[in-house]
Amino acid sequence: MKHNLFILLLLLSHSVMAQPRYDLKRMQREHLGRGVVVCRTAEGDSVSISWRYLEEDDVSTGFNIYRDGKRVNKTPITTTTYMKLPYEGGATYEVRTVDKGKESHRKDGRFVLRDDAPKGYLSIPMEIPEGGTTPDGRRYGYSANDASVGDVDGDGEYEIILKWDPSNSHDNAHDGYTGNVLFDCYRLDGTRLWRIDLGRNIRAGAHYTQFMVYDLDGDGKSEVVMKTSDGTIDGKGKVIGNAEADYRTHTGRLGRILSGNEYLTVFSGQTGENLCTVDYVPGLQTSNWGDDYGNRSERYLACVAYLDGRHPSVVMCRGYYERTTLTAWDWDGKQLTQRWAFDSQNPSMRGWGGQGNHNLRVADVDADGKDEIVYGAMCVDDDGKGLWNTHMGHGDAMHLMGFFPDSDLLQVWDVHENRRDGSTLVQAATGEVVFQIRSNADVGRGMAADIDPTNYGVEMWSSASGGILNVKGEVIAPAFVSTNFAVWWTGDLNRELLDGARISKYNPATQRADVILDMSRECVFNNGTKSNPCLEVDLLGDWREEVIVRTRRSDELRIYITDCTTPYRFYTLMQDIPYRLSVVTQNVAYNQPSELGCYFGSDLKKGKLFRGGKI
Repeated sequence: MKHNLFILLLLLSHSVMAQPRYDLKRMQREHLGRGVVVCRTAEGDSVSISWRYLEEDDVSTGFNIYRDGKRVNKTPITTTTYMKLPYEGGATYEVRTVDKGKESHRKDGRFVLRDDAPKGYLSIPMEIPEGGTTPDGRRYGYSANDASVGDVDGDGEYEIILKWDPSNSHDNAHDGYTGNVLFDCYRLDGTRLWRIDLGRNIRAGAHYTQFMVYDLDGDGKSEVVMKTSDGTIDGKGKVIGNAEADYRTHTGRLGRILSGNEYLTVFSGQTGENLCTVDYVPGLQTSNWGDDYGNRSERYLACVAYLDGRHPSVVMCRGYYERTTLTAWDWDGKQLTQRWAFDSQNPSMRGWGGQGNHNLRVADVDADGKDEIVYGAMCVDDDGKGLWNTHMGHGDAMHLMGFFPDSDLLQVWDVHENRRDGSTLVQAATGEVVFQIRSNADVGRGMAADIDPTNYGVEMWSSASGGILNVKGEVIAPAFVSTNFAVWWTGDLNRELLDGARISKYNPATQRADVILDMSRECVFNNGTKSNPCLEVDLLGDWREEVIVRTRRSDELRIYITDCTTPYRFYTLMQDIPYRLSVVTQNVAYNQPSELGCYFGSDLKKGKLFRGGKI
């Protein structure tokens, strides 16, 4: 106990050391609009209206709401960016800013609510791709899978980039042919902008295709970056490389791709056009990765990071069980330029292999204004050199945020599969262990979120933690709750749990998580027991998050919108750099929830000005 108290005091005394110090005025970033959204509530007798509060807004900025041209609020709204009104059928709603008593049209937004609008969500109809037959005569179909968002046309609002997964997708450990991986881009009104077909030489599965969606060149429009090969067809219908090439193995280990050309392609987010294609680095040599059948060599991760503190770079990663590589690229609108390459096979990096997770996190962990990449049990600095390494090996889940309300330090909650190291909370700046729950089990799941308003700081738990832990590593509840996802939904400062197409709220009195929204009757989450939505993100409206989920037939995407009131007004979460970059990487391998680069929860002090809102 004294040891844990010492650690806590040490954290607080050094709180200025690792606060992210982004120079936001110099950084190349998105320019967001007001994100107005209007949705019928679940009961159907009212509508919820919410909109974005932005960094460029003044603390005193207010808002007026109009329905079909008539103002519905008596005085400007200054304490929240959410309101409810009676449902009166279809109508056009508009939000206008009020600065210094004057109504302005700057960053204004509008939303048209249809007469047939559904209750509780926005509906995006989808065009299900036609299935096919593999060379061994097996039929397959398609279902909607992971998604990402980006402003592809520069209007300040997001579009959805959706991955279509064939029903015969495979984990890398398994043989078998797979159908082609497809990508669509949809506007929120259901308009499909393009479809990309990665072709037969890109295998389907959670570990093969990580798609990065971000505005990399600063033109206000997001690009889409993915690994491609001969036979990939872009959104304009043009083939990359040799359309006749077939690198699949047709004898022995059927369907595996153990040779052939590999590319890295930048696609236009607006048209799906191939803007630039280069060789993927490092290329495929299966024997260099720990096996000869494409299991370890075909494990991919990816992220976007501000490695110079100003411009976003895309980092494409290969391997984590043994050999580990990360290659950083810069896109200037015309060409891809390699910034650096990290390779655990380099003599100076021996001991850095085998430390990666099935996911990764990005943030300025050492307060130098530049992003680092937490790869699991190790961290790569902004210059491509190793920053720290705990040597605790591979894990499935990882969470990076500020766990202590009174500290600016960031921490990493990580779980390990080596049947030794169990679960650990470490300092994101140094890798120093704050506390460790050892276990001889394969700890495959772990979660962290501030779910308990009666406990100080962020809570964390894993499949072998013995229950819910506080920031000192003490069990505060022997309960076992979902280890999958979390979402800010109800309007208080705690986070809710997201699993099995349901949102649940933890009750510290009963030590249970009670379902508050059940989407499972008509919708389903993705990736089997991993149970993640297509995307969980602050896509629209106020600072709360939306849940994007597919219907069981995959003929519709639903964007579930909270109808809970909130007394708080904060900047949109998408203007927090680590949160925005964790949205970019949410689709990577084993999906993890988006997280802020600071503490955010029920222990924020009253009267404290936080991200534009006062607690």
